[in-house]
Amino acid sequence: MIGRLKGELLEKHPPQLVLDVHGVGYEIDASMNTFYRLPNVGGTVTLHTHMVVREDAQLLYGFYERSERSLFRTLIKVNGVGPKLALTILSGISVNEFVQSVQHQDTAALVRLPGVGKKTAERLIIEMKDKLQDFQFADADEFTLTDDLGSAPQVTLTDHRGEAESALVALGYKPVQATKAVAQAEKALGVGSTSEELIRASLKSMVQG
Repeated sequence: MIGRLKGELLEKHPPQLVLDVHGVGYEIDASMNTFYRLPNVGGTVTLHTHMVVREDAQLLYGFYERSERSLFRTLIKVNGVGPKLALTILSGISVNEFVQSVQHQDTAALVRLPGVGKKTAERLIIEMKDKLQDFQFADADEFTLTDDLGSAPQVTLTDHRGEAESALVALGYKPVQATKAVAQAEKALGVGSTSEELIRASLKSMVQG
């Protein structure tokens, strides 16, 4: 299994990136919380990874911090939660916020995430409460969606708005929701905002309801 990769960031098109490791390009799916921490294209980054092997594909998921990968691995053990939904959850809520939501049995915070209905939220709380009792998330504050939007890495993309909408759809939001949220984010941030700034603002508005 591949547990860690360090290399040059070749491409990043949320929620997927390409990492060059000694001439081999690894396609990796990452949560938006990890994307906010990535360097510019051409920079070097180390990611903690989790590999999923299926009959039709071998998929790599990357995380900037071990705590996020640890939570991802705990999430996919929950009945009805696969890697895609786990990644979507970790894109809409920080590690810290998720742990607190489970510990406080806050279903309202969880159902605002795409793909998480009331039954799934209740299952997450029931199945994960004991598992997260001693969960370590000392670095999780750095993932919070309420950070200054200006701190997001700058990227060069030809269509920031379209890129942001595509990313939100890939994360599980409906196209109509994505288009509306990105339009509102662009209005608030101003024309010329990067795709990551738009995604971050959109996720924040939708998750906070």
